[in-house]
Amino acid sequence: MIINDLSLYFGTQTIFEDININIPNNEKIGIIGVNGSGKTTLFRLLMKQITPDKGKITITNNKRIDWLPQVIDEELIDSNELVLDFLLEARPIEKLNKKLEELYNSLSDLNIDQNKVFKEIDKVNNKLSYWEAEKAEGILLKLCHGLDIEKLLDKRVKDLSGGEKSKLLFARVLYSNPEILLLDEPTNHLDPSSKEYITNYLKSYKGTVLIISHDIDFLNKIITKTIFVDKISKNLYLYDGNYDKFIKLKNEHLESLKNEYNKQVKEEKKLRSIVEKYSHSSGKRKKMAQDREKKLNKLLENKIELPEENKKVKLSMEIEKESTKHPLYVKDLWFRYDKNNRYLLRKLSFDISRGEKFLIVGENGIGKSTLLKLIMGKLTPDQGEIVLTEKTDIAYYAQELELLDDEKTVLENLSDNNYSEKELRNILGRFLFKGDDVFKKVKVLSPGEKARVSLAKISLEKANLLLLDEPTNHLDPDTQKIIGEFFKTYKGTMIVVSHNPEFVDYLGISRILTLPEGTIDLYDRRKIEYFYKLNTKEK
Repeated sequence: MIINDLSLYFGTQTIFEDININIPNNEKIGIIGVNGSGKTTLFRLLMKQITPDKGKITITNNKRIDWLPQVIDEELIDSNELVLDFLLEARPIEKLNKKLEELYNSLSDLNIDQNKVFKEIDKVNNKLSYWEAEKAEGILLKLCHGLDIEKLLDKRVKDLSGGEKSKLLFARVLYSNPEILLLDEPTNHLDPSSKEYITNYLKSYKGTVLIISHDIDFLNKIITKTIFVDKISKNLYLYDGNYDKFIKLKNEHLESLKNEYNKQVKEEKKLRSIVEKYSHSSGKRKKMAQDREKKLNKLLENKIELPEENKKVKLSMEIEKESTKHPLYVKDLWFRYDKNNRYLLRKLSFDISRGEKFLIVGENGIGKSTLLKLIMGKLTPDQGEIVLTEKTDIAYYAQELELLDDEKTVLENLSDNNYSEKELRNILGRFLFKGDDVFKKVKVLSPGEKARVSLAKISLEKANLLLLDEPTNHLDPDTQKIIGEFFKTYKGTMIVVSHNPEFVDYLGISRILTLPEGTIDLYDRRKIEYFYKLNTKEK
């Protein structure tokens, strides 16, 4: 892929400017940059979902390109078809076989140009060969096994959980076998077993793979080159090596730049001193001042500018009032989505103490997000009850960020009668939304930026009970760390669903609820690691 003189603007905002880069073929390339730098926008450009304002992207030899988006297409995942049929559609084998049959049948017509038909037959056979028609079923079943979705093949797509749908789309895009594969945060919903399978799968993938991910360990194991999306310069920079090597080279370059900058500052100070001291003199001193002034002007023309540092999120959240000693009771809870389906939650009972940090773990599709929605009253239990005691104020961070209105601006999503616009803009500033950023519609934001809006929104509620569903999914590592440290100091009660052990370590978790068993244990990092390993053995 070759990008020439590419610029892209959203209104008055510059996303990319004068980009020229050759993206090498058959490499595994990590796409790195802070939230909002334009990583997902780059993928949308490559997929021709948006058109650049200037320049062009050339995909050599018309190679097939496909992607796994970070945010799931609601229409696609609301399909009523069976999972197996949904997956099989990724390769047009059935259509090609039908076409082949029609071509062979047409040969019985004596008036037909048989040479032309045979040429068409050759074309169809070549396509079937590309799609590995004879081995395709085995390839698909192996993918389903690796991603642990074999048990879902007879289900309807619309009945799957969010995590299951993410795995399903991953399997589909891999099965489609594109020559250029774009993956946007592919590990967000993967358990350790599936992640290990995907890591090995991508290492041996026979095409170009571009990966946006905040999972540094995942990137280091796969990528051979790194593209840095610079939010400050609006440009792309290609580095050899994995993420760790990129950071090393970037830091070395910055250190070298700082040294040169400091030398220039000293030289500038020295030259200015001579010019100021002797500019009004005569004779040799005046000539010396004139000579130094020329050198000073030349230095200023070529003066090194240090890159601006990306600002970091500054979080704060207060509690309006203290809750009772036990803000939440769950009593003998039963729930299933359909009478014909199995119960996701059976006879589940627990209570939460004021100020407790409570973690929910379990396999994808086992009911973790469902439990949070039941507590929020978005779903109704079949049996049992959920009691939010007096003085309990609750706030909810949804995994898919569906609580935001895409058609409203960032500021409008936070509109609250208790706050003035100035106060809201100050709050948004702590979440890195400055100036005109607050007037952007949410639909144009990156998933990471949307996550920051959601966190800003719940910070307004001053709730004493927080429900957090995978809060780090769309955030870069630095922001994940800041949020983890913030929530550790939060004085309210917290119920968290997270597959991110590093993030969980920051929170000060006291107990762990394991689903579907409903067992509750004291927090132990080794238990979490063991739980994930146990899941992979049982699959």
